[in-house]
Amino acid sequence: MSYPYVCYADVEKKFDENGFSIIELPLDRDFEEIQHYDIKFYRCNLKAGCVVNPKLEPEKMVLLIFNGKRAYINAGEEKFYVDEPAFFIPDFDKSAYTVGAVDDVEFIMGVFKMNDWDKSQFGHWHKHLPFFKRYTDGTQYDQSCKMPGTRSWSILQGMMLGHVTIGVVHAIGSGTDEKGHPAVHQWNYCLGNSDFDLDVEGELAPQHAGDFSFIFGGRDHKLIGKPGKEVFYVWVEYYSEDDLTEFDWSSCHNESPSEAYNRILAKRKSQ
Repeated sequence: MSYPYVCYADVEKKFDENGFSIIELPLDRDFEEIQHYDIKFYRCNLKAGCVVNPKLEPEKMVLLIFNGKRAYINAGEEKFYVDEPAFFIPDFDKSAYTVGAVDDVEFIMGVFKMNDWDKSQFGHWHKHLPFFKRYTDGTQYDQSCKMPGTRSWSILQGMMLGHVTIGVVHAIGSGTDEKGHPAVHQWNYCLGNSDFDLDVEGELAPQHAGDFSFIFGGRDHKLIGKPGKEVFYVWVEYYSEDDLTEFDWSSCHNESPSEAYNRILAKRKSQ
């Protein structure tokens, strides 16, 4: 069977008089379990030479994922330049920002509602905002599910800004073969010259630059390139537990991921 939870890049864009197109990517349509999190993703396209002023959100975390075409961001007195896949998170509604396109540029906009735990945690400690990072400035890491020759970068780690974690994977003729994380939902945005099959428990979908997919928590998945073909994507993960205290406890007590997930799942079943 063909894997259905993909928004392909070749959709027709609808540009306004300012050279901006925004299209919602509603990949949670069949999953009531996550709809209450009020997570939204949008495909945004901006023509070269044009500028857009994204909507400010006072209580929602906004994430922009740039595809690597040249662009810039003006945020108050700060200016950031995009010349490779990059990420920007504004400081809620405290300061307006603009996105300008040097080339025709695409970015994915994710909007995440902050729940009570997120707000409480944010009040104690959080990543400095506004946040900007090129993917190559991320922290490189290795992981057992990654195949030889695969490189990974951590962009935003868990609990730095609530429930959201972000990373990048790149490989030629290799990739990742992952067991599903039962407490983690995942979205993927393809970059570069991506040409691979997304395999979610035997359901396949061809993937190329600009394609955007969703994997419900707990489903095993593979993103592996054919010989000589590129795998290059951003992953965005969202923990399904409303209160992340359980994951904080696991970290402090040196639990392995499998131990943590098994304990959390056992606790869920007992409730």
